[in-house]
Amino acid sequence: MSGYHHSHKENVIAILTGTFVVAQGVFFLQQAHLLTGGTTGLALLLSQFVDLSFGQLYFLLNTPFYLMAWFRMSRAFAITSIISGGLVSVITDHMHYVLEISRLEPLYCAMIGGLLMGLGMLILFRHQTSLGGFNVLVLYLQEKFGWSAGKLQMGIDLCILIASYFLVSPMTLALSVLGAVMLNLVLAMNHKPGRYSGSAIAG
Repeated sequence: MSGYHHSHKENVIAILTGTFVVAQGVFFLQQAHLLTGGTTGLALLLSQFVDLSFGQLYFLLNTPFYLMAWFRMSRAFAITSIISGGLVSVITDHMHYVLEISRLEPLYCAMIGGLLMGLGMLILFRHQTSLGGFNVLVLYLQEKFGWSAGKLQMGIDLCILIASYFLVSPMTLALSVLGAVMLNLVLAMNHKPGRYSGSAIAG
């Protein structure tokens, strides 16, 4: 697919699809009281202690990274990342109006949550956007130095989860780590420098 440029229509559909899939993954983790890495994990953790919703915390935590994207990458990337992050925040906060789960198996939630988030992020990455947060940092480092976005994200996520050791039970932490590994395996195996060169067209 070298040299291929996505149309605006394709990018819009990808953003809507990717954010919807990510929100489904976050919802599964949220319902099982699990965590993950990055700003998503921090928002899930903080939402248990402060009187703000996941979506509100998620967008606030991502704001510095949106500024980084604006000044270090491109305005188009920053704008689409803000839109994507905002959509995940809104969809996740309103998911309970359309979906109610009577029984949850935490192990399943960890696996499906991680896989869905990874797939959704992969869709966004391949259309030259992100959800903000550490996604911006790892994509910048991949573009600048050719480092694997998936491996960088996995390292950051594991560090955040390890740091939450004193705030959650060992079982919750173990399942959260599993979910983060599933998420980052999707990215590490499918989003490598040079594998996919589609980009948004201007105008």
